[in-house]
Amino acid sequence: MYLSRFLSLHALWVTVSSMMQHYPSVWGHYDVCKTQIYTEEGKVWDYMACQPEARDMIKYVKVTLDPPDITCGDPPETFCAMGNPYMCNNECDASTQELAHPPELMFDLEGRHPSTFWQSTTWKDYPKPLHVNITLSWNKTIELTDNIVITFESGRPDQMILEKSLDYGRTWQPYQYYATDCLDAFHMDPKSVRDLSQHTVLEIICTEEYSTGYMTNSKIIHFEIKDRFAFFAGPRLHNMASLYGQLDTTKKLRDFFTITDLRIRLLRPATGEIYVDEQHLARYFYAISDIRVYGRCKCNLHATGCKEENKRLLCECEHNTTGPDCGKCKKNYQGRPWSPGSYLPIPKGTANICIPSISSIGNPPKFDRIWPNISSLEVSKPNQANVCDNELLHCQNGGTCINNVRCQCPPAYTGILCEKMKCERDPGGCSQNSGQGAISHRPLLLLTALLGATGLHIC
Repeated sequence: MYLSRFLSLHALWVTVSSMMQHYPSVWGHYDVCKTQIYTEEGKVWDYMACQPEARDMIKYVKVTLDPPDITCGDPPETFCAMGNPYMCNNECDASTQELAHPPELMFDLEGRHPSTFWQSTTWKDYPKPLHVNITLSWNKTIELTDNIVITFESGRPDQMILEKSLDYGRTWQPYQYYATDCLDAFHMDPKSVRDLSQHTVLEIICTEEYSTGYMTNSKIIHFEIKDRFAFFAGPRLHNMASLYGQLDTTKKLRDFFTITDLRIRLLRPATGEIYVDEQHLARYFYAISDIRVYGRCKCNLHATGCKEENKRLLCECEHNTTGPDCGKCKKNYQGRPWSPGSYLPIPKGTANICIPSISSIGNPPKFDRIWPNISSLEVSKPNQANVCDNELLHCQNGGTCINNVRCQCPPAYTGILCEKMKCERDPGGCSQNSGQGAISHRPLLLLTALLGATGLHIC
């Protein structure tokens, strides 16, 4: 009897959990820019912060190698086997497809055997350093959402630096240093991401965790994005509300996870030992079979779509914004300075839409970026852009549009479109729990109703 009740309760909870997936989570998914709601005035638009879905960004990357002739095979050369560094009868030949290892093989589909990979020339010019820069460019601002993963076929390098650019490769900053001996290579004490905290999450570290030469299972290098997210969202990233709040209020944190380009600087190949064996220099080279970069187009919370056009990613901007990153207001919608959307307040955020310019409603153009006291306007004039309407520029948070020229806001809200809470002006700010209580009780109410329907009771 007790077993059957337990199984019934378990089945009910599974049902509740699956049904709750259709409710907005407490932190929001930000996958809708606007939705129609019904008011006394009829159907109106409700605007909210929105962002594109995360995707595999390698599909859109352009790769550049420096030096340009660093890829093996021209002229053909022999190199040593991966598993046995003293079996040196393998050949790289750029003129033969089966023996060539061009850069694009870093990004093709894996799963085939043997795996495909890019390969550098061997260290035949030792002791001259074997340096290679691999630059990944998107010509678009990207927000990283998952770990960067690099898979080597030659053993992980003894020394490597991962760098990022936020200005399309004009300047570079280190993301992370990798070495078998951090103190010797970079004069840095070795650390791992586990040694960091919320307060030191932006620290640039050197790790020895991924530089182990020819050892078994030593192919993969990570740059840990999710582990850094976890300092704010918890180990399983359940508390994304906390992470979004930090990203929204701490520009340096958001910029840390934002890139336009990545650069992999290979400084010393895997040797597997202290000294380089000068009699077998064909053992030493770089080979990469796979690079994974997951992220989303940065659209400043003004778009859910990002399309490829003329080999360039562009945000499909909403909220009356425009530009590759939705970084400015459209013409005739410059009634106030452009602003990015905000993750707050959770779960829908704040859209910060662009509103019509003064010149578009009949006032002199010189006041384009200053909004007048429109409460004195009583009627809209023909052939002029509306301040508010029931289609695109609706009054938010329950406000009422008066003659298309002003919003009559509820007591708790203010702003041109009732988009701001009056309590934000108070010293104590707004309560973080306002408007969320109803969501948090839904699972309990739903479970209670289901239990009542089956005659089960919780004592």
